[in-house]
Amino acid sequence: MKISREVKVGALVLSGIVLFIYGFNYLKGKDLFNPSDTFYTEYNNVEGLVPSTPVTINGLKVGKVTGIGFKGDGSGKLSIELMVDSNFEFSKNSKAELYETGLIGGKAIAIIPAFDGAETAEDGDFLEGRVKAGLTELVNQRLTPLQEKIEIMMVGADSLLSNINDVFDAKTKENLRTSVAGLNDVMQNFKSTSSSLKTLVALNQEKLNTTLDNVENISSNLSKTTNELAEADLKQTIKVLESTIQNFNGISAKINSGEGSIGKLLKDEGLYDNLEGASLQLEQLLQDMKLNPKRYVHFSLFGKKPKRYDAEGNEIKDED
Repeated sequence: MKISREVKVGALVLSGIVLFIYGFNYLKGKDLFNPSDTFYTEYNNVEGLVPSTPVTINGLKVGKVTGIGFKGDGSGKLSIELMVDSNFEFSKNSKAELYETGLIGGKAIAIIPAFDGAETAEDGDFLEGRVKAGLTELVNQRLTPLQEKIEIMMVGADSLLSNINDVFDAKTKENLRTSVAGLNDVMQNFKSTSSSLKTLVALNQEKLNTTLDNVENISSNLSKTTNELAEADLKQTIKVLESTIQNFNGISAKINSGEGSIGKLLKDEGLYDNLEGASLQLEQLLQDMKLNPKRYVHFSLFGKKPKRYDAEGNEIKDED
């Protein structure tokens, strides 16, 4: 069967149209032979994100970015179109996370799937977008406070150096030099003293040895004396001392209770008063004997009758 020229031209034109459509979609990131779904998300800033950027799930590439543009509602946010392989299912609560792909820049989008039992995401659904802090941003977050602290520290250091310069004027520096020179002299004197002390020790080595031997003997004798004291019958001595103290306590208790002569003397106030009165009378008697001895002593060779006296010392004359 002979194919007409018109059929060949029509088939060729149709094939060209199909190839054009396929190529156009391929360049846009769409593969007509692989089933895929389109999802949308939005961000405030997508610096480094370009069309055909990979879309991953758990690190596996499952699609690409097919479109980037403003939402057109005056908010300034960017709407991102994602084409994702439809063989992998996840819920509508999944997140589209924008992250850095490396140190030299570049962005990609990772879908953080949620398996919470919610409704499965379908073609045309919107996924909540979030931005993962990259290394550069983390470094900036750490370096910015550090930079401020360094600036404050530099200002403080500059002020400190200025104050030090004010303190260390020419006179102060000269005083420091003089002090250092004096310290050097002190060190030299110390060195000389140390040398003299070393010589003195060397000359008196024998005496030092003798002294140390005497100290050792004294320590040995002291240790021996301590051992003898430890071996002494201190227990029996303490027992005797306790018995003596008990006896003394018993005597003291009897005296306090008025037993015995000493106890009665201490406790009987009448006896004490009588003794005090007798002592007073005895003192008066001795005083009177000293003043009037003739009243008490009579001596006569011829048998003369002795004179008598009253209490006041007056002579008593006999009546004829």
